[in-house]
Amino acid sequence: MFATDEVKTVNRAKGKSNGILWVEATAFSLIIGLSWLTEAIRLPHLLFGEKFIPNWDRAFLRTIVIVFIWWWVHLSTKQLLKRLHHLEEFLRVCGWCRKVCHDGEWLGMENFFNSRFDTKTTHGMCPTCLKKKVEEIAAREKTAASLRDNQPVAR
Repeated sequence: MFATDEVKTVNRAKGKSNGILWVEATAFSLIIGLSWLTEAIRLPHLLFGEKFIPNWDRAFLRTIVIVFIWWWVHLSTKQLLKRLHHLEEFLRVCGWCRKVCHDGEWLGMENFFNSRFDTKTTHGMCPTCLKKKVEEIAAREKTAASLRDNQPVAR
């Protein structure tokens, strides 16, 4: 049951990442196409009345520059999306009261899961439980110290 849900979540995340990368690829392809179309249909001549001198070397050089920028943007985006999806998989849960930390606010488990997040969980300790545990430990140490002070030392 859990493995199937995890696979669905990962596939959904990969689908979104691929969508973003496809939008980037389409946009860069459009830029390259416009670069070649500018030379082919004499766009500067038609728009600005400039003298028409086709320069295919310039179009080729533009294409190479755009492809290198596209490659760098693609790799950077892919790395950032991978890191983002990795970090989104974890959720901090108090190990004592089971409250969930979301955007700096500790919510009850029911309230959090009613919002329908598809994430894995991990454990932490909310500030309220931490304060209680520190007080309990201090009280135990105080009790143990008073017991030690009242009993004779065995030799």
